[in-house]
Amino acid sequence: MNEHDLQQVSQAPTRAGAAGATQVELDAAHLFADEHTAPEADVPRLDEKLRQAYFWMVNHAVISPHYDVEFSAPGQARTTYRLGDSQAAVHLPTDQSYSSFVLLPLLTFAVRGRCLLVGGPGRGKTASAVLMGVIAGYPVRDVRRAMQHGHPQLTVQDMFGTPLPRDLVNAERLADVDVAWRSWLGMRVKIVDEYNRIPTRTQSALLTVLADGYVEVFDQFFETGASAWYLTANDDAGGGTFQVVDALRDRIDVVVKALAFNSRFLGDLVERAERGLRPEENVPPGIVFDADEHDRLHREVIAVPVPQAVRRRLEFFAAQLELLERAGRQLEYRTKDTARLAGVDPHTLLVADDGRDRRDDVGAQTLNGLSVRALQSLVLYAKAMAYFRGDAQVELDDLRAVLPFVLHDKLQPDLDAPAFDDPEREALRTDRVSWLREIFDTACLQYDAAGLDDDDPVGDVLSELAAGLEGLDEQTVLARLATIERILSGWQRTKLHGDMYDDALALKYAHQRYSSYLRWLRWESV
Repeated sequence: MNEHDLQQVSQAPTRAGAAGATQVELDAAHLFADEHTAPEADVPRLDEKLRQAYFWMVNHAVISPHYDVEFSAPGQARTTYRLGDSQAAVHLPTDQSYSSFVLLPLLTFAVRGRCLLVGGPGRGKTASAVLMGVIAGYPVRDVRRAMQHGHPQLTVQDMFGTPLPRDLVNAERLADVDVAWRSWLGMRVKIVDEYNRIPTRTQSALLTVLADGYVEVFDQFFETGASAWYLTANDDAGGGTFQVVDALRDRIDVVVKALAFNSRFLGDLVERAERGLRPEENVPPGIVFDADEHDRLHREVIAVPVPQAVRRRLEFFAAQLELLERAGRQLEYRTKDTARLAGVDPHTLLVADDGRDRRDDVGAQTLNGLSVRALQSLVLYAKAMAYFRGDAQVELDDLRAVLPFVLHDKLQPDLDAPAFDDPEREALRTDRVSWLREIFDTACLQYDAAGLDDDDPVGDVLSELAAGLEGLDEQTVLARLATIERILSGWQRTKLHGDMYDDALALKYAHQRYSSYLRWLRWESV
């Protein structure tokens, strides 16, 4: 390998049959241009450029021969081999598959998300984050200097900005104090190394930047703008000099583990050391995104649609997780969140619910449900995965691929649940990625078995309601109220599961909307 090899970029198309289309945004220059001055019509496809960046990183920069994000072509079953006494499965995917340690940081760049890279020291976490800064168009020297290194003495002023000493002496009020802001705050890629070594008070200030996009020092404010964040830690369980604030951990969108080095690729390390090659100093210009391209990339990812079939399976999965029947008396408060806020371990209430098959019930394996923020992150990264693969819309495989990494720190398993007592599932106590993927697959199988794509009466009720109430007469409203009551009546002798719980609350919502509208109709007719 030499510097010329590092400049090689995979030839387009990197994915045969990718359906992604270039989105050309028309402006005044297009409207008033003639045939000689017309803007360039052949706008480069950014999904292709993103794939080229991935393949350059995985082939030349990050030694990660782990294809743990697997895809199979429709109608082509993967081949599996079983190795050793434990029958470890080696799956050979039939469609283009990827390394999560390279792909997820790249998707984070596309969506301007927040990525936590975890793993032992020297696994390439910081180097991967630096590469993302260079791909954003910053000189490698600036990226390294802008990186924030966590340590026990790091203060808010050290991290964000220092007030000018002259102003501190002469100012009569805080508004008169000018702050010398750190230059890294305005960059489109921000890196915080070993974030779990940052003191708690500084973590709280970092939380404000991550959550709200601004920082405050001495009553002065700096708007940081949209950016991709990369944080590293040697221990994803919060171990370090300081315990990570829960609210800060919750702001992280995706968690990626640096997998073990494959010794078969030691030769690549030896060659780099002998030649003094640093991939971050030889990033090809063809995979660098300027500010305008980064903006357009983000807009195109957001525009990828999520079809109803995929959305409904995600709804069904999320619905299984929150219900805890014994946590409350009123229906709305029968949730794991109610128990946690009351200081009660949800596990103790799950054990008391002896009328439920806790081995097959997905919700019985978790100690919490999904927050709105978690669901938003999940949808966003599913869009990014579909965009990266060149899909015209989000497919179920795209959602399944990103779900374990987005929910890694957001969905806590109940390790004492009976589902983990099966010897074949013992490894899932430590393999969080495989566990999350398995419970999602289980929920999808349950959804298909219930035939909810073809028979979804609650969905029909909500669709009618979404069409609006204006113009409906009293008889139509009464008929719809009767439909809602008939559905609820039919469930009275049925075991309450998470999806039914959410559907019952949705029907109560629809009933209230129609009832209020009916009262208004009758009042208006008087």
